[in-house]
Amino acid sequence: MSRLAERFRQGGVFVWFSGTLLAFCLAMILSLVGFIVAKGMGFFWPSQLVQVQTPEGPVLGEITGHEPARGEETEKVQFRVGNRDVYGQDFRWVPSAGMGVPEYPADALLIERLEYGPFIGRIASLSHDGHLVSTGPVALAEAMTRLQEANRLRRRIQSIEKGQVGDLNRRIEKLRLSRKKVEAAGDQGALQALDAKAAALQTTYDQLQTSLEQTRTEAKAWTLSLQTVDGQFKEWPLGSVVRMIPANAMSPLEKLGVYLSRLWEFVADDPRESNTEGGIFPAIFGTVMMVLVMSVLVVPLGVITALYLREYAKQGWLVRAVRVAVNNLAGVPSIVFGVFGLGFFVYGLGGTIDQLFFADSLPTPTYGTGGILWASLTLSLLTVPVVVVATEEALGSVPRNQREASLAMGATKWQTLWKVVLPSATPGILTGLILAIARGAGEVAPLMLTGVVKLAPAMPLDGTFPFFHLDRKFMHLGFHIYDVGFQSPNSEAAKPMVFMASLLLLLVVVILNLFALNLRRKLRERLGGSTF
Repeated sequence: MSRLAERFRQGGVFVWFSGTLLAFCLAMILSLVGFIVAKGMGFFWPSQLVQVQTPEGPVLGEITGHEPARGEETEKVQFRVGNRDVYGQDFRWVPSAGMGVPEYPADALLIERLEYGPFIGRIASLSHDGHLVSTGPVALAEAMTRLQEANRLRRRIQSIEKGQVGDLNRRIEKLRLSRKKVEAAGDQGALQALDAKAAALQTTYDQLQTSLEQTRTEAKAWTLSLQTVDGQFKEWPLGSVVRMIPANAMSPLEKLGVYLSRLWEFVADDPRESNTEGGIFPAIFGTVMMVLVMSVLVVPLGVITALYLREYAKQGWLVRAVRVAVNNLAGVPSIVFGVFGLGFFVYGLGGTIDQLFFADSLPTPTYGTGGILWASLTLSLLTVPVVVVATEEALGSVPRNQREASLAMGATKWQTLWKVVLPSATPGILTGLILAIARGAGEVAPLMLTGVVKLAPAMPLDGTFPFFHLDRKFMHLGFHIYDVGFQSPNSEAAKPMVFMASLLLLLVVVILNLFALNLRRKLRERLGGSTF
């Protein structure tokens, strides 16, 4: 009994208890991440297409789930049957009772389309400009060959629409605003010059549209006749097909190629079908850019505030009250910051900027609506308490003898802060930045009010001058997860996208933190600064 009391007195029991809790928490975190990885990454592997006979007719699709028997209800199997434009839904629950022996037909095909989700069935025939070219297995082989050219044409169309057509539209709009100014000034010579430029741009635009129509016609020349397992037919242009996957007839190496192709599409392509298919590159790009802009804004604000409170402000009840207020800001709900950002930044500052510098564009707002600048500023205010507290701690950890030595050598207080104190405190400041990144990257509520959207037509950074467009709206991984998981009209099809978007958000936060941690480590090695 005395030995147990001695262990309690020395704290050994509590050390073991804390270690056990830590191990349990780590196991829970690893299990959660592993579950997300398995659910997300496994989605891209081509699944077998199973055909079964049921009392209601044949069913063909991927098996995506099972529901055990409950009471009088028998076991059910969930099939992803696709063909939303034919059946009205992508998934179907089939009772195990009365279900025939599963078959794996070699000619079964999953066709990923730009619209209406995947088609699961067979290719009946292939036509060119309305003329039948081939049928059956020969049609499948020829369609697979023609698909590469169709995809090339589709990418060309998308490139022209996003690049040249978008650039022409912006230039025409810029000329329209310039003409509005010149009309107010009454300069007829300048008006004629602008009209000539507008006519030249319109001619270029018309020529580009004609070229686009020719390319679209060429892409729609080949047509597939698709047949469902229950005998229904559907005509579909080959130019609207992303890929065709005969999963039951593919080798493991071919499936690996499809897996890598799907994974690359998810990371590098734009979303489609209400964000439930395609990629999420705009969301990844928007998240990283928003965090970088937020970091650039929050560090000077937090460091200057901490410098004043620690080095210049006369310590007293007022400074203590300010510190309490700063600390309490960290506990304010994030949606409150979003409302403040909407009222102060978007409607206040943005509306004023529009009145002063973009009056010709009104009533269409330029900065008086949500954008990446206002979202980043709002998150800067949200995370600035973390940077302030970390910076104050870092400044306080700088040895006093370094300050005194600098002052004894004749340096001023500012020179001492700039040359001695701040370099030594930089690793601690970066610690605050790391915490701010971890908090800001996952916030969603403030962004919904200050600039994030479901689908952004143009990203904040592109090749158009001035290249970095702070007024544009953007996509964000956190909001993308919320939108796909809770607002999608096709929740079953959206589940894998939710897991993959969550995994990518974790990876983005980890990569940004690792970059900041590596920078802090290098600064500590070079400067021998604070250990905070």
